Amino acid sequence: MRSFSIFLIAIFVLTACIPQTPNTATPAPIVPPLDEPPPTPNAAIPNFDHIVIIPFENKEFDSVIGSADASYMNQLAEEHTLLTQYYAITHPSLPNYVALIGGDTYGYTETCKNCPVDAVNLADLIEDSGRTWRSYQESMLFHCWVSDPTDQYVSKHNPFMYYASILNDRQRCRDHVVDLDDLYEDDTLPNFIFITPNMCNIGHDCTLAEADAWLKDFLPPLEEALRAKSNNYLIVITFDEGETDASCCGLPEPAGGRVATILISPRAKNGFQDATSYTIYSLLRTISEAWGLPLLGHAADATNVPILAPWE
Repeated sequence: MRSFSIFLIAIFVLTACIPQTPNTATPAPIVPPLDEPPPTPNAAIPNFDHIVIIPFENKEFDSVIGSADASYMNQLAEEHTLLTQYYAITHPSLPNYVALIGGDTYGYTETCKNCPVDAVNLADLIEDSGRTWRSYQESMLFHCWVSDPTDQYVSKHNPFMYYASILNDRQRCRDHVVDLDDLYEDDTLPNFIFITPNMCNIGHDCTLAEADAWLKDFLPPLEEALRAKSNNYLIVITFDEGETDASCCGLPEPAGGRVATILISPRAKNGFQDATSYTIYSLLRTISEAWGLPLLGHAADATNVPILAPWE
């Protein structure tokens, strides 16, 4: 009887952190069979050679835009394209990160470890298209590290660790989910680059001013490296969630707040504000349509329109 009780406890521990997908969740579509042609890229969106996403944490639009604590971010917003009506999906952070590369929150409502969902994600589709990708995580001590070895790296800000096709393929994971320092050693920049600052520099544990200073130091060399490859790149500076429950575009009520999102690209308008209503799913849709990839989950919803207005 004691052995059976231990067995039941073990089963409970193993299953406790697996997210339960609500009945209303939309599963990600299966990758089309090889004999079916991929979707046609949207000619209204540039076919970027490189797309870079750099998220920051937990600030509403009005807490960033116009703030003296974010002078560099405001400079970028004035010089490039600012999306003024861009909305996060929910709270807390994790489901927003997961949705950005999968098109659904998959029932994640709180942080867990070793609890991946078995669904197609953006990285899968990027590889299928012949493109390359990497997730660069600041202060990550080991490639593909699930646990949080320091208080500066947390896996909840690393969405690739929440998809079984990546986490359970250890070699693939080690090759693609790496420390930020590896970025400076990569001779060939991947087509898709996801960069997560550590818990201080992302603005979670430290001030917005410190996050802004980190970006001011980090971004210019990155953009110089991208320009050395081509003038056909996009850098997205965004926030995972806001401080309110503001919603739009068919998102649930309450949602994740309105957040500042800045697009930096030689292909985008300078000094431009786009007041179209967008969501995190809109960004996923824009990347997918630019590269002719299948639309995942809610990225296919009519309410989550692609980002079109900024492109020259």
